[in-house]
Amino acid sequence: MRESAAERHDRLLELVRRHGTARVSDLAGLLGVSPVTARRDAEALAAKGLLERVHGSVSWPGEQDPAVPGQRSGDLVLGLLAPSATYYFAEVIRGAHEAAARAGARLILRISDYRPEEDRARVEGLLAAGAQGLLVAPGWRRPEDPAVHGEWIAQLPVPAVLLERLPEPGSAPDGLDRVCSDHRYGALLAVRHLVGLGHGAPVLVARADSPTALSVRAGYAAALGSLGLAAPRTAIDSVPAELDPEGFEAAVRQLRAAVAAGATAALVHNDVDAIQIVQRLAELGVRVPDDLAVVAYDDEVAALADTPLTAVAPPKREVGRHAAELLVERLGEQTGGGGSGGAQEAPRRHLTLLPRLRVRASCGAGSQVPAGSRT
Repeated sequence: MRESAAERHDRLLELVRRHGTARVSDLAGLLGVSPVTARRDAEALAAKGLLERVHGSVSWPGEQDPAVPGQRSGDLVLGLLAPSATYYFAEVIRGAHEAAARAGARLILRISDYRPEEDRARVEGLLAAGAQGLLVAPGWRRPEDPAVHGEWIAQLPVPAVLLERLPEPGSAPDGLDRVCSDHRYGALLAVRHLVGLGHGAPVLVARADSPTALSVRAGYAAALGSLGLAAPRTAIDSVPAELDPEGFEAAVRQLRAAVAAGATAALVHNDVDAIQIVQRLAELGVRVPDDLAVVAYDDEVAALADTPLTAVAPPKREVGRHAAELLVERLGEQTGGGGSGGAQEAPRRHLTLLPRLRVRASCGAGSQVPAGSRT
């Protein structure tokens, strides 16, 4: 199976994290790619703030020489476990990194590549590297993963904040601090916007391989229920075109058949899939927005489509920022004695941030946009 760009980016980040600083030409050899590809990858990751790039080399953000005056051995160290360092989680990491820097803390990163069975070992690596508190986004993919691969998180020896993850209700990890996007609300924004433009219930085209995808699916069903609508058909399972061309083509054909049967709108998770689906539909004679209004979910690259896509934008960067700030606060309570003796420990928090709807051309909205939908 051909390696995706996201997987290659994660390998590049892991190499730089391990070495601290590396020449781009050396990374090309280690990754087994051309120098041009390695340079392009390094530039993309540097643009997102995940690497620092100078004179043909890249380094881990915030890396400091211990001999440099001002860096103390006792500086605060935060650990972050993420399932990926690209696409959705790139902005989450960036927000956490910025908040840590403002607090005078260092952020260190481990990537699980959506392998929940490896999460615990990655976290142990963060603790061994000196992390005094943890931001944890487990690599859960299936509905059963929180129960199977989640209980250990509540037993960590340092303060921890969950990122973009909802544990089993009533489980031990459910009592931890967490910061999440409200994807159910995001799905409601999309459905309500399309219905407000005169469409019936949209068709859902979505993946089922991540907590975000599962939350979007649940949010879509809840949105239809709250608006008194029936789904025009069962959800169409989306898959990456580069990893499963046949599955991708099957999804496009199902959506085309739904349009032929009268559907006029679709909600697609995520926007990379949405762009490729819109391109393929055009080849099959279905035009966006003339024949089909489309709202994408994630808003990573939706604005760059030939017909810019209206998209739901989760507050990814703010999730990382708020989580890091909360973790620094918890660590401050520890050092200040707030968690011991006679002082009362502050209540745990479940902070939920609302996505926004960014209206563009793919819905043909124009002046019909309902008040409050633009951002």
